[in-house]
Parts: sequence; C-alpha cells; structure tokens
Amino acid sequence: MIFDTHCHLFDESFQKDFDAMIKRARKNGVQKFLILGDNLKNSLATVEMIKKDPDFYGAVGIFPCECHGCDLEKTLGEIEKLLSDKAIKAIGEIGLDHHWEKDPGQLKEQEMFFIEQIKLANRYHLPLSIHGRDACESIYRILKEYRPEKGAILHCYSFSCEMIEPFLQLGCFISLGGPVTFKNAITPKEVAKKVPLDRLLVETDSPYLAPVPYRGKRNEPAYIIEIVREIAHLRNMDEKEIEKTLFDNACRFFGVSES
Repeated sequence: MIFDTHCHLFDESFQKDFDAMIKRARKNGVQKFLILGDNLKNSLATVEMIKKDPDFYGAVGIFPCECHGCDLEKTLGEIEKLLSDKAIKAIGEIGLDHHWEKDPGQLKEQEMFFIEQIKLANRYHLPLSIHGRDACESIYRILKEYRPEKGAILHCYSFSCEMIEPFLQLGCFISLGGPVTFKNAITPKEVAKKVPLDRLLVETDSPYLAPVPYRGKRNEPAYIIEIVREIAHLRNMDEKEIEKTLFDNACRFFGVSES
C-alpha cells in the first residue's frame, strides 16, 4: 500500500484519462491520495474532487507565487470556509518561493500569507504542506517563530542534509518525490538515506517532476512506485517493508485510517 501525499489531480492534463489514471495507480499499490490546492480556484476544485472517492483527501491553501495581488483577509476567509469538510487534512500548498519571485515587496507578501496560513492551521488543528524553493533560512525562521502545532511536511524536500535535524525538531516530516530517482541528484539521495524512517513520506507532485524512467513526461500517481523502489535501494531495505512504513507514516500524519 502506498499513500501519494502530494498530487494535483484536478490538473487539466488529467481530464482526458482520469479514471484510467486512477486505475493505473491502484494497480501499482496506491491506496490513498492527498490532493492539494494552490490557489482559491484549485482549492475549491480539491474540495469537489475529494467527494468522488473515500480514498481521496485534500489540502487547501494559497501557493506563494499565487498570493500577489490577493486580498489577504478576504482570500484566507474563503479558504477557511472550506475547512468544514472532514476530508480536508492539511493547509497547503503554502510556503515561500525565492526562485521565481525576486521583488522584495512580493517576497514580504509571501511571508504574510505563509504566517497567516500557519495561524489558520493552528486554529483548526491541521498540519501544513510546505513548498520551499531557495528559501530554506526564511522558512526555518518562520516555522521556528510560528511553530505548526500539528507539524508540517516539507514537500519535495530540496534543502541540505544539514537542515534535516533542525526541521525535524520543529515537528516536520520530509517528503521525497521524483528527483530522488534522478541520476545526478546527489542531495535528495543523501536525504533519503539520512532521514529517520518514521519521519519520511513519498509523493509524486503529479503532474510535475516525473521520476525516472518517465522523466520529462506527465507525472501521475502510478509512478510513485519508482520513488519507493529508489528509496528502498538507497536504504538497502526490502521494498514492501519500506512501502508499509511510509504508508503508516502518512496515515498517522494526516490522522486517517489505514484501511
């Protein structure tokens, strides 16, 4: 059994073959899916999608590059309305992105949205799913000051091995995706070996970041098996054993039944 802890199944690239895509995922052992919104429109789409299948869970939030020009209070008020659905298990995809955004004003805006969404998560006793690109120090600083009471996932972890322990001390889980399978991805492979097994998760980030041997193609949850296999290889563990542990970790983190 596998839990894809980060996918965007509302993406238009899945519209033409959605049912077949889910069937392929289940054939490869994917039992549960965490679908993440990244703006108000996609968060609304997530809420509708999780009604289709009891194994679909959701997260809603505003992605850092989506917050520019949004009214903070009004937008987060709309996000808050979506939290009444019991299948919403996290606030996300939220965080900071210093790769695509360089303007100081917009970076400040990202931080405001990030902090207020952490506060929202804490009010509703929900964990976070965090996007962080080229923003390690800022994310660590904010999480240390505004500690998420139910923990956080560092989605598609791209920071250094040295930062694993500081983030673990803040209650974070480390999630790995397609990049861990890339031939020259030295840091993700080292991270896969170093993270304590009980704090490790896997994801696809579908439709993005497809693993080898599908790199460059549309990603989908079925391909998560390649990520699990690579982690098992790197840790010199039985594939089924690590698969079960990762599944249990995700169910525990999101507070869902393993059945």
